[in-house]
Amino acid sequence: MDTITHHLTTGTAAEISSAGTVIPNIQDGIDLMGNLYYQGFDKIIIHQANIIPAFFDLKTGIAGEILQKFSTYRVRLAIVSDFSHYQSKSLADFIYECNNGRQVNFVASVQEALDKFND
Repeated sequence: MDTITHHLTTGTAAEISSAGTVIPNIQDGIDLMGNLYYQGFDKIIIHQANIIPAFFDLKTGIAGEILQKFSTYRVRLAIVSDFSHYQSKSLADFIYECNNGRQVNFVASVQEALDKFND
């Protein structure tokens, strides 16, 4: 796993770059946030391919548990992917609600994530 640092007008964001899964379970998601927060990052960009697929099945509760921790510690998160291939209406509604806020955003590109963080 590599961390790419992005300097923004509103602080510093960490982009996670990895060939494999970085968040295979709830605890690893929380640990990733904590480790990056400790390093001074309050904004994190992660690619959908680095998150266990069960995260996107809202019935598992994985997304809720992880995103609640990000919200509690006020660490902004952007998840990058093309989310149009997901067929779940509840996931589409969840993404829509998240994108109406500032804490968690589902975006199509790293640049879009950086733009959201600069708002």
